[in-house]
Amino acid sequence: LKDRIGSQILTHYPENIQIARTITEQEAKRDERNEEQVYVPSLAKDLLEQISFEARESEYIDVKSGVSARMSITAFENLLSTAERRALMAGDEKTTVRLGDFMGMIPAITGKVELVYEGEQEGAATVAHTLIGDAIQTLFITYFPEIKKLEKQNEKSPYDEVVTWFFDQSDFQLLDDLNEEEYKKMLDSVTPLQNLINTHQPDLPQSDQYFMKEF
Repeated sequence: LKDRIGSQILTHYPENIQIARTITEQEAKRDERNEEQVYVPSLAKDLLEQISFEARESEYIDVKSGVSARMSITAFENLLSTAERRALMAGDEKTTVRLGDFMGMIPAITGKVELVYEGEQEGAATVAHTLIGDAIQTLFITYFPEIKKLEKQNEKSPYDEVVTWFFDQSDFQLLDDLNEEEYKKMLDSVTPLQNLINTHQPDLPQSDQYFMKEF
């Protein structure tokens, strides 16, 4: 039936995260009230787009079907609605997107990709979790030193203080339903995280620091 097609336009994926972000922010549906209520840190926007980049390289996803920009657009809308719902339930007038809110994107991911046999065996939700984890790993080393396996017994790492803190506070839990005050208080209690940000991301805006801590 190709003789019925007037023209065929060949498109391509966004070349980088910045272009992908521009497309997503332009096409996603977001009303004025949501913009006032939900703040989205720059890192959260990058992470969302990186998930699509990871999906396009994933062995679990059918390359022929591809991963269009629609996945990022729908995922962004889900992310916003997840944060908005959480804020309403916690009684917060305003909120900032959290890393935990990315779990609300999973239906958007599973609904926009075609899995190969291996992906079907793993399960759509598991593949989605894997993509989010891979995206975090990819972006992490652009903000902080790479986490390397220590080869000597007394070798030091930039993360020694953080690791020690969590060993000492093994009961630490950052629950999804915390209000803004409780959420910030919990993250502030992990004092080595602030030291890490001050050292490696000294120019990070205050509004983005809690997402970076959770990241």
